[in-house]
Amino acid sequence: MKPLIATLVAGLLATAAAGAHANPPAIDGAVAADARGAGAAPVAAGVHGVAAPVRGKALARDPGGGSPEVTGAQKGRTSVINLKNSRIVLSGNGVRAGRRDGYRLTSPCWYEPGPTPEEMLKQQSDSATHFNRIKAGEESFLRFLEQFKDKIGKPGRWWTPAYNEDDPRGISCWTGLEMFVFVPPNTTPPQGITIRELTDIARAALTVPEPKVRLNPDAKSFVNLPTWVWLDGVGETRRTATATLPGVMSATVVATLKSIDIDPGTSGDRAKVAEDCGPAGKPYVKGGTYTCGVSYLRASLDQPREVYQLTVTTVWPVQVADPGVNVQYQPVRVGVTRDVPVGEVQSSVRDDGATG
Repeated sequence: MKPLIATLVAGLLATAAAGAHANPPAIDGAVAADARGAGAAPVAAGVHGVAAPVRGKALARDPGGGSPEVTGAQKGRTSVINLKNSRIVLSGNGVRAGRRDGYRLTSPCWYEPGPTPEEMLKQQSDSATHFNRIKAGEESFLRFLEQFKDKIGKPGRWWTPAYNEDDPRGISCWTGLEMFVFVPPNTTPPQGITIRELTDIARAALTVPEPKVRLNPDAKSFVNLPTWVWLDGVGETRRTATATLPGVMSATVVATLKSIDIDPGTSGDRAKVAEDCGPAGKPYVKGGTYTCGVSYLRASLDQPREVYQLTVTTVWPVQVADPGVNVQYQPVRVGVTRDVPVGEVQSSVRDDGATG
């Protein structure tokens, strides 16, 4: 950096520090709320007070101007949700390896509360980050810094955009947002994140285990013979996913395994389903009472590949931990399919006319 601009930037920072000391900025109500679990005080939703955008779109750099990119990602066996340029942290046993049901966020991008005026000026004054801008013109760079210096001593925070990279709409949505928006206290800008949106992110991150289906008989069944159905190695039947914006708010959703649905892969005149299954079916017990499974009434020889395709779907109702968030989600439903060959029970006729 040339001596002139170094001196001018140092002067800006010194002036900012003095102003902050004399009249420290108030922290807006959204950021002052501590993260007390799902019951944390949310960012004021639906309030679109005066928000001052900074010129230019979020096209080429991490919105934060000099702060390192913060990526929160949780990926297990399947892609879950990948948050870019976000401070949101995902946690809980429901964001580990598992299967998701394809829940999609209403909007794949949003603004999050970010730096204080003092922090933002310091970030934007960083010579390494803004080398190309400085090289293009010292005077234009100083004019660029004035918009941040102007906010020193004023209550509020800068909000910056983030997005879900796993959503094909994410990057185009993000590029349509401003790089920075200055937001007064107790105000949420248009597309600013609220407790509802944070809850949606937790819901999108939620996964459940892929069911492992056991049958008895396993290799082949027969007409009118009950085929027992149950899940093997269910593990934890309560899954949680929490999305936390540190120091601001937190949202948790809980999925609990309630039942299984059995689709025999054919019509009711060819199969009869026993549906008293409980959360995970009834394991086969010799001499036990059959209550969960399927009895096929006709052989599968006339079916494609000479098998019925039995589908077992686990049903996980989802609840929001914070009663103040008025939203109801559909259950997570994850299914697996098994091929079931069904044969006829053969009988033989003896010379004495008896069958056996």
